[in-house]
Amino acid sequence: MNKTPTQRLMPQNPGSNIQNIGSSTQNIGSSTQNFGSDTQDIGSSVRDLGSKIPNTPSGIRPGKGSRIRPALPALALAAALTATAFTAPPAAPHSLAQSETFTLTLRHLDREGAPTDAYSTRVVGISGAAEAVKESPHDASGTVTLRLPKGRYLLDSELSSPTKGSGTDWLVQPRLDLDHDTTVTLDARTTSPVDVRPPEPGARPEHAMSFVEVRHDGRTRYANLMSSAVGLRVAHLGPAAEPGSVTASFDAYWAGERADYGLGYRFTSGRALAGFVRRPAAGDLATLKVRAADRDGTGGVGSAAIQPSEGTTLGLGAELVRPGTATFHVTPERGAWDLSYTTPGTPEAPPNLYEAPDLPVRAGATTTHTFDNAVLGPALDPTPGATPAGVRDGDRLALDVPLLADGEGHTPSDPAVRSATTTLHRDGVLVGTHRGDPGRASFTLGTPAQARYRLTATALHGTGTRAGRTTAVWSFDSAATTTPTALPLSVVRFTPPLDLGGTAPAGTELRVPVTVQGPAAGAGTRALRVRTSVDGGGTWTDAPVVNGAVVVRNPAAGGTVSFRATLTDVRGNTLDQILGNAYRTR
Repeated sequence: MNKTPTQRLMPQNPGSNIQNIGSSTQNIGSSTQNFGSDTQDIGSSVRDLGSKIPNTPSGIRPGKGSRIRPALPALALAAALTATAFTAPPAAPHSLAQSETFTLTLRHLDREGAPTDAYSTRVVGISGAAEAVKESPHDASGTVTLRLPKGRYLLDSELSSPTKGSGTDWLVQPRLDLDHDTTVTLDARTTSPVDVRPPEPGARPEHAMSFVEVRHDGRTRYANLMSSAVGLRVAHLGPAAEPGSVTASFDAYWAGERADYGLGYRFTSGRALAGFVRRPAAGDLATLKVRAADRDGTGGVGSAAIQPSEGTTLGLGAELVRPGTATFHVTPERGAWDLSYTTPGTPEAPPNLYEAPDLPVRAGATTTHTFDNAVLGPALDPTPGATPAGVRDGDRLALDVPLLADGEGHTPSDPAVRSATTTLHRDGVLVGTHRGDPGRASFTLGTPAQARYRLTATALHGTGTRAGRTTAVWSFDSAATTTPTALPLSVVRFTPPLDLGGTAPAGTELRVPVTVQGPAAGAGTRALRVRTSVDGGGTWTDAPVVNGAVVVRNPAAGGTVSFRATLTDVRGNTLDQILGNAYRTR
């Protein structure tokens, strides 16, 4: 089964420069892919790397829960990518001609102690007159001399062996204070192994990411190295930096027979890594599972991926045949992890990417997320401080509600719809209509006066017996605002227990949990009425909400169940929501 890295290279760094190298790395290869000379070529924010959030309305910006990033192409396994980058507060530029300068001599020695030209070295200024310096010096003799301004620098170098399979040496000096002529010897013989392995003896090593972040004088600099999960040796050079100013991480990925492994560790001190060994037992690891649904019954191969939530890193992606389950074992020491799932693409519809970010994990515990299953419907991000679903800003009104989130509330990157329409009425008069992007629209209102608005969003999805229709109609009072203000939009979620085909047993009673999201949640609800239909919405039957759920009598095999919720919050804002053909029976 194919494994691919997923990528988060840098925090937002408009000025950072990514250097590409051609070193040979065990099980990785010697060629290097060009990711661009500047992080802006990769994306304005690496946390949103490759995000597909089209036509974001004015006044709404994708929040943390909306970040979507596709898996890095498989050809990136042939890359050994080293990057050094920096962020800094605005500062007046220094003139090198006016700054005091010193000579920095760098000597590169291989594992035999001989001079080598198989190296890639970066010198990045941190503070003082050096703060704008970025150098990647090289000389075939193995010795290179630079004339640089006085200041503090971050130095890192990768030394490669001509012997295939012998691994890589990475030496990092997070504190290089250049205040006199200085010689630094980058000697591969000083490195120690980084040896991190899973408890499964037959697991295969994939790739790894090593990362160092250095903070000094209000500035931050980064260095990182992509390598194989085995064969890496590292060394810290020079004096320690200030306590707590250096964060170093190592994330290694392995492919097992029935599960894959993400073994990540993160350390904060005054030093770069100087080699370490970890042999986690099975009980030391947490388990993450991705369940891929197949609502349309067409099968196909998608992909599941894991990635640490914190910091610059790579993740691991694996093929996943739907319906099916992918299992990953990860280290809790790395903190929270992200899960993602990408559906198979078709000639008619592009792949959809779903994410479950920032999942806390615990040794011995299992966390499971099911993606792309019914019931599809509107969902709001419950995270405190999340971007609101609708915003009024002056005479502008913007909507961004995922109309077709899956059964667990995961938002698709590119929902497949046959048609989608959003309309806005003010005091019964049509303001405007938007088509083509479900749940996303913006309107210019033309008047600051208070009025009653009716906002209607509809999406048709699926075909034949799997066709469905989602409609949400919100009514609320609004007047012009001086600052962006959230609209009082709520939704109702229905989460029946379904198999991975999106179906429930025919002829049985099924308890369906009902959840209100938005301002009407909890004590914000004045009235909630739920009705169900087994004839596609032709007739509706009341279903009382008892202890947070309704009971549905499923129709015969091949039938469908639809839901309708009518909601009023304590301020008089209303919702009329219909989920047509929400799930099928078998």
